[in-house]
Amino acid sequence: MRRSRKRPWSEPHVPLDAEKARGGVRSARGPGGHDFQVRSIPNGVKDYVCPWCNRTIPAGTAHIVAWATENLFGADAAIADRRHWHTGCWAAAERTG
Repeated sequence: MRRSRKRPWSEPHVPLDAEKARGGVRSARGPGGHDFQVRSIPNGVKDYVCPWCNRTIPAGTAHIVAWATENLFGADAAIADRRHWHTGCWAAAERTG
């Protein structure tokens, strides 16, 4: 007989990991003080150009993908305008606002 994988009554509840539940997407304040949706990419499948430093992000490199929360033409347009950033460049952009 297979054991149940349910949490026993005596054990504490495991808190929900909100970032994992949202597929790794988080909200952040980015360049220009605008709100962005941000997702970490562990290894990209192609080369991208970082909008902060204008240098290449080579394929296989961990980086950030960010897109504006609001767009004049709607959510689909905001996602289509997403940009790939070096992790350090995104951190610098967040600090400078």
